[in-house]
Amino acid sequence: MTRKQRRMTIIGGSLAVLALAAALVLNALRDSIVFFSTPTMVAEKHVQPGTRFRLGGLVQPGSLQRGDNLAVTFEVADGGAKLPVAYKGILPDLFREGQGVVAEGALDANGVFKADTVLAKHDETYMPKDVADALKKQGHWKDDYGAQASDKASGGAKPAATTAQGNSQGAMR
Repeated sequence: MTRKQRRMTIIGGSLAVLALAAALVLNALRDSIVFFSTPTMVAEKHVQPGTRFRLGGLVQPGSLQRGDNLAVTFEVADGGAKLPVAYKGILPDLFREGQGVVAEGALDANGVFKADTVLAKHDETYMPKDVADALKKQGHWKDDYGAQASDKASGGAKPAATTAQGNSQGAMR
């Protein structure tokens, strides 16, 4: 074997060992790589009580109940399944029914998710004012950014349609 062949054999062997190590690490962390599990995923995986994970979904409208000493219960759903959540502490400002949420904790023996951290998610159309101003200055501003922001500021109310006689149709909020 020449020096070049030995060097290439060592490099090839090193790369193979490195690839095997990376594959083993990724396989071991396969379940931990997911940012959060939905209620449907929790039901499908049959998560054991006491196992810590992140639960994500939408807070079901009408499910929020406040108790004593900052205790809160609500349901998180993903369209396919619901999971009751119990939390004790101060909720984030953006937390509300119908809003996205990610909670960290574990299931108890009764199937209730006991959260020790609750994070509220804002929607994808959120844009800070300074970012919007910078986009306007650079000429990258799109008209639908302003329309989405004004719809959110007005609570989603759209103006009523007007007939040819000038009478407005539709209910005003």
